[in-house]
Amino acid sequence: MEHYAGIDVSLDSASVCIVDAHGKILKEAKVACEPEALIAWLAEHGTPMARIGLEAGPLSQWLFAGLKAAGLPVELLETRHVRAAFKAMPVKTDRTDARGIAQLMRLGWFRPVHCKSLPAQEVRALLTTRKLLQAKRHDVEMSLRGCCAALGSRSGRPRPRPSRCGCRS
Repeated sequence: MEHYAGIDVSLDSASVCIVDAHGKILKEAKVACEPEALIAWLAEHGTPMARIGLEAGPLSQWLFAGLKAAGLPVELLETRHVRAAFKAMPVKTDRTDARGIAQLMRLGWFRPVHCKSLPAQEVRALLTTRKLLQAKRHDVEMSLRGCCAALGSRSGRPRPRPSRCGCRS
């Protein structure tokens, strides 16, 4: 019989739920939010999973990569699609979200999302950080110029504010 798992991710722990092909809940737990801990917990279950679902988010991409590398059939789910499916839930907790994700995996009512590769995520993080640092440097420079101008000291023309794309235009 096929088994399906749903994982709801938070900062310190992940709620996991396993259901069978009929929708019966077989096992639930809170597990450390680490790929190794999730892999070990799923391996303890004994039966291989047909599908494992994770809602897309900043933490789930890292877990997705770890679970995929371990050879597990994991899917990253579109956030808006999952939210729409859970709108009718009277109580929203991590536990009920994990149950709902497991049911979505069982029924096939999900839309998978592409997960960027780890190198692409690293480059994106570096570019975002660079842009933030450039903007902060410009803000500090303009603040210092304002303080100096108020005291009668003027310097040359200020540097132009960095553009949104990070290039100097």
